[in-house]
Amino acid sequence: MVKKIETNLKDCYILEPDRFGDDRGYFSPYFIQSDLDDLGIKFERVVQANRSKSSKGVVRGLHFQKDPKCQAKIVEVINGAAIDVVVDIREGSPTYGESTSVLLTPDNNRQLFVPRGFAHGFISLEDDTVFQYLIDNDYAPDMEGGIYWNDPELGIDWEGMFKENGIDEPLTSEKDSKHLTLSKSPKYFRY
Repeated sequence: MVKKIETNLKDCYILEPDRFGDDRGYFSPYFIQSDLDDLGIKFERVVQANRSKSSKGVVRGLHFQKDPKCQAKIVEVINGAAIDVVVDIREGSPTYGESTSVLLTPDNNRQLFVPRGFAHGFISLEDDTVFQYLIDNDYAPDMEGGIYWNDPELGIDWEGMFKENGIDEPLTSEKDSKHLTLSKSPKYFRY
């Protein structure tokens, strides 16, 4: 069974799968489709599973895929630690343009469900952070999109996260630094 915890964003949830452990370690059924169905979470099926490895201070995002290849994701950290950041970019949504951030570590046993129509990114808080993604639609390079990660209009406290976690200078890709701000980006999703 998985526990669903509301975030401030409509349709975006923290998930806490069951974990059974003893002095040897633990066992956790981290994905059960019928649990998601019972909770009313719209995740079609796993068609792809990805992992990324990042050094401390790496910022990835804020990414999405456009229709017809938009994706819902279930993300978690299986080594290290990251703060996951999600932005609702569904025009007409009651939480359009708002963000949430969630600490993900192997020890806190949390996942984040990122629905279709949301931009997603994270900051790695430790070296060798391994981030895992379960995705419900195929990756399509020609459908990639993004919002500038440090868009001041979004009000994401990146500087506070950097300072709190001893990160002097974030490490970003050239591609991620070229995305438009949300207000200048085309509107790809409707609520």
